[in-house]
Amino acid sequence: MQWTDEHLQIREQTSQFVAKEINPHVEEWEEAGRFPAHELFKKMGDLGFLGISKPEEFGGLGLDYSYSMVFAEEMGGARCGAIPMAVGVQTDMATPALAKYGSDELRKEFLEPAITGEMVACVGLSEPEAGSDVANMSTHAKSSGDDYVVNGTKMWITNGHQADYACTLVNTSDGPSHKNKSLLIIPLKTPGVTISEPFDKIGMRASDTVQLFFDNVKIPKRYRIGEEGAGFKLQMLQLVDERLYSAASSLKRLEMCVQSTIDYTKQRKIFAKSILDHQVVHYRLAELQTEIECLRSLTYRTCADYIAGKDVTQLAAMCKLKAGRLSREVSDSCLQYWGGMGFMMENPVSRSFRDGRVLSIGAGADEVMLGIIAKTMGTLPK
Repeated sequence: MQWTDEHLQIREQTSQFVAKEINPHVEEWEEAGRFPAHELFKKMGDLGFLGISKPEEFGGLGLDYSYSMVFAEEMGGARCGAIPMAVGVQTDMATPALAKYGSDELRKEFLEPAITGEMVACVGLSEPEAGSDVANMSTHAKSSGDDYVVNGTKMWITNGHQADYACTLVNTSDGPSHKNKSLLIIPLKTPGVTISEPFDKIGMRASDTVQLFFDNVKIPKRYRIGEEGAGFKLQMLQLVDERLYSAASSLKRLEMCVQSTIDYTKQRKIFAKSILDHQVVHYRLAELQTEIECLRSLTYRTCADYIAGKDVTQLAAMCKLKAGRLSREVSDSCLQYWGGMGFMMENPVSRSFRDGRVLSIGAGADEVMLGIIAKTMGTLPK
């Protein structure tokens, strides 16, 4: 990638924002189990962070995805994984399809306030019996004149307790599972919508995660994104942005794990010398840093191809797979060198250990990524 002055400006502004507006509050938000999404997103919207690659006519900056990737990478400097993930839901998970395929009326009503931070968005995709197997979901929307009537439930909804609307995948016909789905914008104050209390998770503690219930929820058909029946395809395209964001936003978090481990092992002595002076330790940390740089290179290459209009389904799946597995490997390896201190909740590496685990589950589990890669290699039938 070739960085322009504008790339560097976004990088520096994001880094400063994380240092000033996020990191001083992380411990408080982790303890509370949520962060003030509307307040934080409004500050980010005022700086243009929530619409970097979104259309200018709806308040975005109209830049290519490399600028969004730089932003995502710097968001990884937060001292927890929850805030970068929640921001990514707003920028790269709940709004890409709306930005590219929504009607002008729909984008004015829902995309523009998401870009300014006046609305918080979430994604209604997974269900209790349909996580990675999206085609098997059961939430449905029946046609009723100019409206849809939605019934069903969505599970593991990041931002769901504070969100104003959900970009929701539903069945709108009884046809083949890949052609019977549509993406709908469902405002969460609509009668018939019930939101559970936030879940108690092992990681991503500062992010509220809930279950949504839809009981005869009536929404106008104009809230549909794109054509009826095109929802599965649009959601798969939307997942490319999500997987790229997930990989980019993990880079600095992993580097911080390595660096904090270097700092700690320099000071801690064992067998008459610092832990870092033992070859097994500094060689292992060198290996981990090399792996992080490999992930960065893969992510940058995928971004470049994405901007060039190439199909990056395979590469984005590889980025997501590698980011999830490397999150586990780096955090686990570094935690070992902290000894008993690594098992403490307040340790930054143990937090990364807990927060990073979801990367191998959300946006398609590792096994789903492997299936995508295998299909695009031609080793499995499409």
